[in-house]
Amino acid sequence: MKKTIKNKLLIVWSSGEKEVAKKLILLYGSVMLPRSYWDEATIMIWGPSAKLLAHDDELQKQLKIVQETGVKFNACVVCSDDYGVSDKLADLGIELTHTGEMLTEALQSDDTKVITF
Repeated sequence: MKKTIKNKLLIVWSSGEKEVAKKLILLYGSVMLPRSYWDEATIMIWGPSAKLLAHDDELQKQLKIVQETGVKFNACVVCSDDYGVSDKLADLGIELTHTGEMLTEALQSDDTKVITF
């Protein structure tokens, strides 16, 4: 029997501020699954955060740590194309997608919580 996941979190990371990325999104991201806060978690990179991550080696190292815990990452392909960082983000193992549809589904879902930074 397949387990139904009812405890999902979607973090929408749009801030271009490095301290927000380090001390909130990626720090919390590194512990939220190992500590069983959530059954499933995704961090959506949208807007200025795409450019910040693509050009910051320190954040990229933190990203890898978070990915190793099982957190999924995706990025707005329109934003990453506009910033010229799509290839870099894809190389980091981030799925490029049209995030509007995913965000709408999460907001309309009964089993997903959404927070934005």
